[in-house]
Amino acid sequence: MERSSPEQLLREYGERARLVVYVAAAPGAGKTRRLLTDAHRLQLAGKRVAIGWIETKERPDLERLAEGFPRVPPRSVRVAESAYDEFDLDAALAAKPDVVILDELAHDNLGESRNAKRWQDALALREAGIGVIGAFNIAHLETVSATAESLLGHPVRAVIPISFLKSADDVIALDASPQLIRRRLADGKIVQPDDIARAQSGAFKETTLKMLRELLLRTIDDLTIPIVAAASVSSAIALVPAGIDARRFLERGAPVAAAFDLRLEIQPDEGVDTREIERAASELDADVLPAADLQRLDTGSLRAAMVALPNEKLASKIVNAPVERDIFIVDATQTYLERSVFTTPLSATLGDRMRVGYGKLTVFLGAAAGAGKTYAMLDRGAQLRADGIDVVIGLVETHKRPETEAMIGDLPIVPRKTITADGITYAEMDREAILARKPRVVLVDELAHTNAPGSLAPKRFMDVLAFLRAGIDVVTTLNVQHLEALSDVVYRLTGTIVRETLPDGILPLADEVILIDVSPETLRERLRAGKIYPRERIETALSNFFRTENLASLRELAVREALRARTRERISAPFGRLLLSVVARPEDAILIRKASRLAARLEVDFAIAHVAEPRDSVDAACLAEFERIARSINAGWRDDRAPDAAKRLIEIAREVPETVVAVGGTHRAPRWPARNAFARRLLDANAKELIVLARPKPNAPNADDEDA
Repeated sequence: MERSSPEQLLREYGERARLVVYVAAAPGAGKTRRLLTDAHRLQLAGKRVAIGWIETKERPDLERLAEGFPRVPPRSVRVAESAYDEFDLDAALAAKPDVVILDELAHDNLGESRNAKRWQDALALREAGIGVIGAFNIAHLETVSATAESLLGHPVRAVIPISFLKSADDVIALDASPQLIRRRLADGKIVQPDDIARAQSGAFKETTLKMLRELLLRTIDDLTIPIVAAASVSSAIALVPAGIDARRFLERGAPVAAAFDLRLEIQPDEGVDTREIERAASELDADVLPAADLQRLDTGSLRAAMVALPNEKLASKIVNAPVERDIFIVDATQTYLERSVFTTPLSATLGDRMRVGYGKLTVFLGAAAGAGKTYAMLDRGAQLRADGIDVVIGLVETHKRPETEAMIGDLPIVPRKTITADGITYAEMDREAILARKPRVVLVDELAHTNAPGSLAPKRFMDVLAFLRAGIDVVTTLNVQHLEALSDVVYRLTGTIVRETLPDGILPLADEVILIDVSPETLRERLRAGKIYPRERIETALSNFFRTENLASLRELAVREALRARTRERISAPFGRLLLSVVARPEDAILIRKASRLAARLEVDFAIAHVAEPRDSVDAACLAEFERIARSINAGWRDDRAPDAAKRLIEIAREVPETVVAVGGTHRAPRWPARNAFARRLLDANAKELIVLARPKPNAPNADDEDA
């Protein structure tokens, strides 16, 4: 069982002043609303909360939220002939509340103040033992401001250093779609009516908002690197020795890393000219590490879930040792790069949605149960209803959380229908009733849910597709671990097998994918407070799925999936077909699933080959099951016999141009007189490129999914 340190326990129980910072892409993302909502939650938890500075812009809904909170009296500052109100740090320190709400952290303080910047006031409050919840827009961050200026067309004068974010206890992305922000702008909720048209064609152009949103998520991604075991991190490392075409090598390695949902880091050898590497890194959105002596590098200690390296002597050595991470051995002389548009099993539906009258899909995506997805979905529904839109709840799971139940308010609910199967009665969403009611928008919780036996569709996402086809907009929720293509990634990161999944193509299908970001510490606090699971499940969850490193890894994965869903960029595949070599044993079914998803992400053909040597014993039942799996996923299948399996596999691969072989790695280094590992034998048989997949360790934990 994981045991928290005393300091961590104090932090989780809220006994230490904390600085929580929300970062948004642009005005209108809901910063003030989120700050006031948090203030109410803290107040219900017994905290004394004071408003230090917020801007309600006289909106009635925000004014109502702000009622009941004491305010730190502002200080008056005179500039020329005008007087302005400013946050009064000294008054806040004298009042000694538990927490201060402090918006617009990038603000430059006017007049004589203890600090020049409001973010410095936030640090001073925390130093004095007063917690702070604050917010600002990403354009004001020093690492983003130059790019933001070119997007916005005007200077960004108030800048916050990245060191401030790194010093915060929690940094949380406050995500909102460009379409939603533009709707709020048009409704007069961001600027004065006379300024709306100018804002729509300027700083609030959809392309500008999309870029700012991407900058926000990439910043959060950089700040949330989890501290976990080397094989569990979400990064890949490319080792670049001297004497190869570095750009070509990196262009081949980057797509495979991306297909595995890994951020690419580049490790150049000492003496390598890094100028070309840095240019390639910029284009590939990769990070360049300080140069190192690759000949002396301890590859076993690399903090990476995948290693890409050229087909040289070092590659042969690595694959002949125990393989604990995926390995891509690259032929840097190859020039093949096939560019294509990313597609999914739902691509036909995606094309169908171009028709007029098809409903729009909004997905609130989170890292784990308790992130606040259902709350956000209900909040969106309430806002739409307030705007006069016909909204109904198709299905909501509050898990008896009072705050979530309160959010239902006066939203109409379509009653569930009961289904009895095998003596068990289920309460499921009534698809027919919703279609007959035909609201403008339906709220549907837990998209990955498996319906009861006898339902019209086996999975809830299929019901959602039916609503979309009927012209009904859908707002739904999803945890990142339920995406089918991420099963192996989630298992690698958390050791948990998620049994309830849905096609990852659901995210590219969505019109909006909104990240509901929350820190691991906050999730663990909510769990301890009984806001996620019943009391009897809390300690088990804390020591298993809800370990800090698991939640940090899932959070990083959620950020990257949100980015992937909205960019949908053209990808390049370094080969045209992936040929997986399997052994007739049940555990290789995991390799089939992993390799097939890699091929799907790269949009390349996939085939499976079993080549046995005369001395091999073959499990006929296992082989028949592999052949059945191959047919079910439309993969090629080959069963062969040969005196040298490695040479025969290379012959099979060369029957189709641009084929790369994948094989499972070894758990043990070979000892004389045993033969070399099969991956090493493939290289000796003149494999130009090779993917070596890490096998799960024997007796790996088979944990149940902890999602609620």
